[in-house]
Amino acid sequence: MGVVGHGIDLVECARIAGVLERHGERFMNRILTETERETASRFADPVPHVAGRFAAKEAVLKMLGTGLRGQIGWTDIEIVNDVLGQPQVTLQGECRRIAAERGIERVLLSISHTRVHAAASAIGIGDSS
Repeated sequence: MGVVGHGIDLVECARIAGVLERHGERFMNRILTETERETASRFADPVPHVAGRFAAKEAVLKMLGTGLRGQIGWTDIEIVNDVLGQPQVTLQGECRRIAAERGIERVLLSISHTRVHAAASAIGIGDSS
């Protein structure tokens, strides 16, 4: 077992706020799963949370080595916090297939945000041989 891939991303919260103002629910439905949208709706100001999830999904795509292309959809990556608050990643569809092909068995994820920026780092753990 070892590190198979790593990805990091940084997002400006103002950029996400602008997209939410212009595209609101359409953006949320495209980027977040139903569970992720429910969680975001609990925040008085969901922008930093949504920016964090966006950065996290970008970091996961970089960790997979793909970016957003082909059959990959944003909702192929779901991020839900466990009971201790640690973000847990579940991959579906094309993302799951690519992870399996690369030998990635687990994704370690860290998300941090302020009112100005959100950052995330994703590390793929598995057997790359």
